[in-house]
Amino acid sequence: MTDIGAIDGSSPPRTIAVIGGGQAAGWIVKTLRKEGFDGRLVMVADEVHAPYERPPLSKAVLSGEAAVDTVSLVKPDDFAALNVECWQPDCATEIDRQRRLLRTARGRELEYDRLIIATGGAARRLEGAQAATKNLAYLRTLDDAVSLGSRMREIRHLLVIGGGWIGLEVAATARKLGVEVTVIEGASRLCARTVPPIVSEFLADLHRAQGVDLRIGVGLAALDDHPGDPRRVQATLADGTSIDADFAVAGIGLTPHTALAEAAGLAVQNGIVVDEFGVTDDPAIFACGDVANHMNAWLGRRVRLESWANAQNQAIATAKASIGIAAPYAEIPWFWSDQYDVNLQILGDVPMDSKPVIRGDLGARRASLFFLKDGAVRGVVAINAPRDLKLARKWMNQGREVDRERLMDTTVPLS
Repeated sequence: MTDIGAIDGSSPPRTIAVIGGGQAAGWIVKTLRKEGFDGRLVMVADEVHAPYERPPLSKAVLSGEAAVDTVSLVKPDDFAALNVECWQPDCATEIDRQRRLLRTARGRELEYDRLIIATGGAARRLEGAQAATKNLAYLRTLDDAVSLGSRMREIRHLLVIGGGWIGLEVAATARKLGVEVTVIEGASRLCARTVPPIVSEFLADLHRAQGVDLRIGVGLAALDDHPGDPRRVQATLADGTSIDADFAVAGIGLTPHTALAEAAGLAVQNGIVVDEFGVTDDPAIFACGDVANHMNAWLGRRVRLESWANAQNQAIATAKASIGIAAPYAEIPWFWSDQYDVNLQILGDVPMDSKPVIRGDLGARRASLFFLKDGAVRGVVAINAPRDLKLARKWMNQGREVDRERLMDTTVPLS
């Protein structure tokens, strides 16, 4: 790493403001203190909780297996030792870039030297006739998970709207609790935006084997209170069929919180536009995590990532850059999902139209799908095969070419 000094040529920062209170924000404040920043550090967040991790929300917290305090990023005493001024609950409402002034909904003002936006996003909402009931929930926050988990333990039939990762993880957790589940997905296959058809088919087979009723390729026309019981719901699909359920949860994607940045005149395009250091087009303002659209050197293109690994590692690089330490974020994108007895991990670039090299047995739920380009691994989907993914990561970082036939031959060790 190289000391790049003050980003904009001014003196080192003495006051750093962090907008957001999630995982990325937590790693920002931890990293700043670890790297020796001893100035004023203020975190503005609309939730009352200390920074926490989101992956357990759709699994252990939702099922009731994990207490809410187990998801905290930092133990209370350790967080107190970081000496962070927590403006919670509060919400940043305006960034005055010329005066380097941050204003909040509760009337506070803060003059900053550096400002880091880690606001994440909000669960996309159904609208109009699709949301004509109060018996509908979304899952994004810790409070959402606690509330939905409590409701799920009281019902027999859950309707899940959306066949993406959140929807499928909620469905798997509900089945684990013995709840009947129907999943509605308007696209022609599950997780269509992020995985190729072969993985979508695997996921569909997995959930059907667990008793989930999948309705794929048909959209939701309306969601109302059930005519016979206002505590239940009735969904009308685009093909005219109806589904009765006790409760509904929608997992239809994330909308990044970019309004504050847009109002401040920062560049926004599917997220706040930043460079490899997390710097926006204002050298005093940074962004990272779910809300940031960064140039990824390994992919060779811009991307906005919604993953645990990105929220942590991009936040670390951004925090360092804000105090003048050049540590560019150029990691291979990595994502995972746990559903039933399956751990599925995705690493790198997984094209929708490429035929993978398959190692293992998809039917046995233990296989790795390698996506090659010019003889080198550019992406991998590992199903209950973490060791394969670890080796693939090494090859991908090296740009190493591999032999297609040897990849497929399970009698030949990958190492």
